[in-house]
Amino acid sequence: MSASTTEALQARLREGAAAMGLELSAPQLAQLMEFLALLQKWNKVYNLTAVRDPQEMLTHHLLDSLAAVLPLRRHLAQLAQSGAVQGRGVRLLDVGSGGGLPGVVFAICCPELDVSCVDTVGKKAAFIQQAAVALKLRNLHGLHARVETLTEAFDVVSCRAFASLPDFVVWSRSALAAPHGVWLAMKGKHPADEIAGLPADVKVFHVEQLTVPGLDAERCIVWMQPV
Repeated sequence: MSASTTEALQARLREGAAAMGLELSAPQLAQLMEFLALLQKWNKVYNLTAVRDPQEMLTHHLLDSLAAVLPLRRHLAQLAQSGAVQGRGVRLLDVGSGGGLPGVVFAICCPELDVSCVDTVGKKAAFIQQAAVALKLRNLHGLHARVETLTEAFDVVSCRAFASLPDFVVWSRSALAAPHGVWLAMKGKHPADEIAGLPADVKVFHVEQLTVPGLDAERCIVWMQPV
């Protein structure tokens, strides 16, 4: 990317974050821009995303993922107040993370959060590991595995455009910490049919509408927990 393109993208990123009421430090903005450059570079070889244009990557990937950061920060604050994770950091598992969306964005914007991105494709997990080194993110890890084989417990299990809600919760159930763990599923339109198909022992406790600057499409987070 040329210097002028980078400056224009950085300005859009800063404006988009501000429009969402999201406070980001200068180093965090720099890390997000570096992540965008990494994504573009590795995409040429590893086919991490179908989106190729840097402007579209910014809107459809970075800003789209950033829209979930404030809701996540609120949940982390509630977890801290509840004492459920006393004496240790909060752990998040991002399922089917692909190019690290939203997992890498979460790791940058919530440095107190320990983020593991799991994908069944080895080269995508390798990209996450490379991003962790390049961006100096000690709280970011790439896992090459099927989510249903994981036995570690995570406080939050997230996904973005990964699978239907019923499949997502069934496949990742063994990775969810009890009894306080929650699922954070980023979706487009309100997925009423998928919610209706959830197992009886999973309840939706909040559907949170999101607004992504520059993206004319519906977005929401479906928050779920076991009952």
